[in-house]
Amino acid sequence: MKAIIFDIGSTFTKGLAFDLDKSEIIGKAKYPSTVNEDVTIGLQNVISEIERQTGLNIMDFNIKKATSSAAGGLKTIAIGLVPDLTSEAAKKASLGAGGKVLKTYSYELTDSDLDEILYLKPDIIILAGGTDGGNRYYPITNTKKLSKLPLNIPFIYAGNKDLQDEIKNIFLANGKEIYITENVMPEYGVINIEKIQNIIREVFLRNIIHAKGLDKVQELIDGVVMPTPLAVLKGLESFSEIYGECLLIDVGGATTDVCSVAKGESTQNNVILKGLKEPYVKRSVEGDLGVRVSALSLFESAKKDIIKSFSHYKVKVIEEKVKFLSINTSYIPKNDEDLHLDAILAFFAVKIATERHVGHIEMVYTPMGTLLFQYGKDLRELDKVVCTGGPLIYNPYRVESLKGVIYSNDEPFILKPKNPTFYVDNEYIMFAIGVISEIYKDKSISLVEKYINKV
Repeated sequence: MKAIIFDIGSTFTKGLAFDLDKSEIIGKAKYPSTVNEDVTIGLQNVISEIERQTGLNIMDFNIKKATSSAAGGLKTIAIGLVPDLTSEAAKKASLGAGGKVLKTYSYELTDSDLDEILYLKPDIIILAGGTDGGNRYYPITNTKKLSKLPLNIPFIYAGNKDLQDEIKNIFLANGKEIYITENVMPEYGVINIEKIQNIIREVFLRNIIHAKGLDKVQELIDGVVMPTPLAVLKGLESFSEIYGECLLIDVGGATTDVCSVAKGESTQNNVILKGLKEPYVKRSVEGDLGVRVSALSLFESAKKDIIKSFSHYKVKVIEEKVKFLSINTSYIPKNDEDLHLDAILAFFAVKIATERHVGHIEMVYTPMGTLLFQYGKDLRELDKVVCTGGPLIYNPYRVESLKGVIYSNDEPFILKPKNPTFYVDNEYIMFAIGVISEIYKDKSISLVEKYINKV
């Protein structure tokens, strides 16, 4: 059984060929993506190289599928009622389906909100709000406003179920494409995101691929089957089948993604859980934390500490180096000094992204004494962390970068893992494992065992 899995990214198109019967990689290649001209050019170059390596023709492969994060990935906007409730639930649903959330909005959309939505140019807008039988005003009002926007994109409604017919009719009357699904928060504090995630994926396959010109790849392979981040998340689920609860850190040039497969229940008895219950499989993406495109914003987020790490340099020199990386986004470090800078940037990307992903504890003083409230997942006892992304795979100083994941006594209320074992995706195959897992779960697990190794 032969499989070839591609990832069509904004920067590179990658391909991995497998002999699934032997659980072996038999070929791999990458080529600059050509999405802005003809996506099949880059894909064909990758295919040709893998054919050369394996001695096989593309038609000899039983499975020929691709993922994609090209042209910025699956860009979504989430709109709900209350920021910490339905808006947050809609955001979690989108991220878990592989989307990149451009922004969330709450309550009634203003004229400036609508102008900003037009400016952001999302691929999908998710509209939630109101528990079942609850608020009617905001979902209806926002639907009327959204339906009049000059946007030719799909809308997904996942709010108060009592309004489904009315919402659908308003969008259809204004010539909009609308999908109706179950409420992301049918009851107060209860998250229901599986149905909407299936809809998001369906919309991705049906609409977004065509809009980005990716349907052309069907001339060569069996098509794009999911967004790349979703494939990586599914790869982590295969990892969890063997190792149990786990975390994944993916540092890139533009973003740092963090995924967890864990309950995140409290590890201490004297805390009170607050906020939304986190999904067992959770993904967060930080668009301001990357070591190339987002290097400047990452630098600003940790400026003092980064400067301290390079105390032998003048601040201006460090700033110039970071600016260079943000402009020369395909730059590969050529000396020890540049590798060290990349490692330091990756450390802070890992640290900040992990802090945003995990839960935290807030201490509240009351007349009855001190109360501790936990928000989000407590991952202090989680002991398996997978790292992927170029800065964590190829940099010889990656162990230093990975320390950003670890719990610190200086920040005791940030619930990061205390003593994790690190695993590395050396062959950059998590996305491929995720695709294969949907066809042959057992073979995806065999690939995890063979290629995702301890650091």
